[in-house]
This record gives sequence, structure tokens and C-alpha cells, in this order.
Amino acid sequence: MDTPILQADHLTKRFHNVTAVDGISLQIAEGEILGLLGPNGAGKTTIIHMLLGLTLPTSGTIRIFGMDLMKNRSRIVQDVNFSSTYTSMPNSLTVRECLLVFARLYRVKNRKERVREVMDMFEIADMARKPVRNLSTGQQTRLNLAKALINEPRLLFLDEPTASLDPDIADKTRKLLKSVKESRRMSILYTSHNMKEMEEVPDRLIFLHKGRILAEGKPDEVVKRFHGKDLEDVFLRVAREGQT
Repeated sequence: MDTPILQADHLTKRFHNVTAVDGISLQIAEGEILGLLGPNGAGKTTIIHMLLGLTLPTSGTIRIFGMDLMKNRSRIVQDVNFSSTYTSMPNSLTVRECLLVFARLYRVKNRKERVREVMDMFEIADMARKPVRNLSTGQQTRLNLAKALINEPRLLFLDEPTASLDPDIADKTRKLLKSVKESRRMSILYTSHNMKEMEEVPDRLIFLHKGRILAEGKPDEVVKRFHGKDLEDVFLRVAREGQT
């Protein structure tokens, strides 16, 4: 790949005597969606935390936008964002207030206009004055996704972004993300336990097992690598049999 937006080499993370990530190397090109796939405990969340600079690797290097993450994190994070079903937003604020706070943190120009845009994207404009604490789980997920796009990031990390959404909103969200990726050449690191989603959304997959890369390639290539019927068949085989 030419000039990757993100390049991580030989990433390892140990917690005491447990190796959660074992020598992983990966790249994401401009405008590419890379899927991280694997059973619970495969190392997906630990990798994302290291790529965000929230957890320091035991060894290995991370470069984002051509810069060393450890030395330039404050510059890099202005063009990066993150969303996870498992993170919460400030409960005492309204939806609109919450997004305005993040727009200010990311130094977004024309903040009010941008907040209106992302609320419309995820169909939460009618909740603008609703306190975050009163939102349903699915509504909070949409708010988190709106926050993730508030600064029009060059690199976006999405951890189980549609896990709490109903099928209609989940489908709209997937189509929106793919559209934004194409129109703005956004790079995305994407995780999900929805195998149909992982066949549809990522351009390329990295299949993890016990902190190591088991397979890498386009979704159909990964399926062929394991002689599976589909990605769900492959996933179940790895999770249950520990195939390597």
C-alpha cells in the first residue's frame, strides 16, 4: 500500500504474564475500511486502545499520518475519532450540548452547523433537547456515532458500532459510513461480531486469534483460506476448535 494512513509494526502488549497482543503488524490505506475480526479475547480492543494511544505497547511502533504516535499524539488526535457501543457520553447534557462540547474540543469550525449536520445524519435531530441519560441504548449509540464524525476525521475507529441498533438504523448506518468513506477518503478500522456486516463493510479483514494474525485478506479470501461456507462458518470453527 502507498503511504498508509496508519502503520503499526510488531505490536506486542503483555499484562503481567499474559500476552494479549503478540507481534501484530497492520496497515490502513487512505480511504480503506479494515476489519478486525476474532473471538472475545483475540486482542481487538487492546489493539484499538494502543492505536489510540490509550494503552502503551510493550513493544512495537505506531505511525499515523506519517508521524510517530507517542511523540505526536496531540497533533494526530485532532484528525482521529472513535466510537464504541460500550462507551458512554456525559449524562447531564442534552444531545445538542454534548455534540457542541465535542465540536469545541476538536476545534470544529461552524460548530452549530456541523452539529445539525451530524444529528440529521443519524436521525437524532428530534432528540436535540433530550438529556443523554434519558436516551435508549440505540439512541446513545447513534449519538456516539454522531460524535465520531463531528470533526470529519481522516481516521476513524469503530468498535461494534451497530451492536445496539435496530436492523433499519444499522443498515442506514453501514450505508452512511461507506458513503462518507468514499466521498471523503476516510480510513476506518472496524470491528463487529455481526458476520454479515463484516462480509459487507470492510475492504479487507484481519482475523485474530489469541493475539496473533490468523488470516488476512478480502472477506471472501479469508473464507476460502479456511474452506468455509461463509464468514460465520469460519468464525465459529475458530472460536470452537481454535483452528490455527
